[in-house]
Amino acid sequence: MFYDEKIETMSREEMNALQLKKLQKAVRYAYENSPFYTKMFDNAGIKPDDIKTLDDLRKIPFTVKTDLRDNYPFGLNAVPMDKVARIHASSGTSGKPTVVTYTNNDLEMWSECMARLITMAGVTSKDVVQISFGYGLFTGALGLHQGMEKIGAAVIPASSGNTERQVMLLKDLGATVLIATPSYALYIGEMIEKLGYDIKKDFKLRVGMFGSEASSVEMHKEIEKKLNIISTDNYGLSEIIGPGVAGECLEKDGLHVNEDYFLIEILDPKTFEPVPDGEYGELVITALSKEAMPILRYRTKDITRIIPGTCKCGRTL
Repeated sequence: MFYDEKIETMSREEMNALQLKKLQKAVRYAYENSPFYTKMFDNAGIKPDDIKTLDDLRKIPFTVKTDLRDNYPFGLNAVPMDKVARIHASSGTSGKPTVVTYTNNDLEMWSECMARLITMAGVTSKDVVQISFGYGLFTGALGLHQGMEKIGAAVIPASSGNTERQVMLLKDLGATVLIATPSYALYIGEMIEKLGYDIKKDFKLRVGMFGSEASSVEMHKEIEKKLNIISTDNYGLSEIIGPGVAGECLEKDGLHVNEDYFLIEILDPKTFEPVPDGEYGELVITALSKEAMPILRYRTKDITRIIPGTCKCGRTL
């Protein structure tokens, strides 16, 4: 099941051509509209016209989390505040929060990204979706919420906490999809058992979309057992967009990246040289379509790898 089959099954040659076109536009936009990137490019002695190939991306210096903190709150913005439609932020547990801004076009792009990941997880307009992420400055809840609304699913914005009430809503409202952190999903499963319910008889759950914290294959298997669902993983980070960067299809053989919106590099964390497909390295992401707060070559500090080829689901992403 595809949301945008043309993009999701695009050949590598077509995708690379699309990425280059969007990269050149994104680099010029950032240079001309973001004082942060104007200064970065000038200090590095590069101009937008220097980006002629995808490999030329490596001429651009990295952006790191401290850049966002050092320019708190709006120093990376590329639009005036009257064009900003929403503001999110990290928790700020290790200092000043990282603040991220969105235009209306950014929010539409974000919804598109989420709709694809939601569809590849098997969710449709017929589903009733309970979102048990905390609502607020955190990007997770509203990111999934707007994607669910875009595909036409019914959304229960339960937020997090009050687990007995969560169980009541899941049961009484007939939720078929649960959105939560993996650890909270397990806790909900334990509460269902504690309250004496039968997960197969008393609930309609069939799919779970989990993220926002690290999890293992074993943890997802335990969730599937406790909640009688298909458990899928998704990935994102607020600095880039929020959830919506990548997600797991029903084949569960890695996560598919929305490559027409996010250009990824996998680099050796010591040498910063690209590693071959299949080898692990640090994930570096360039956002190809952001307006309010463009981000080029963001070091995520996350370790992953590229699995090349076509997935059994038919996606080439």
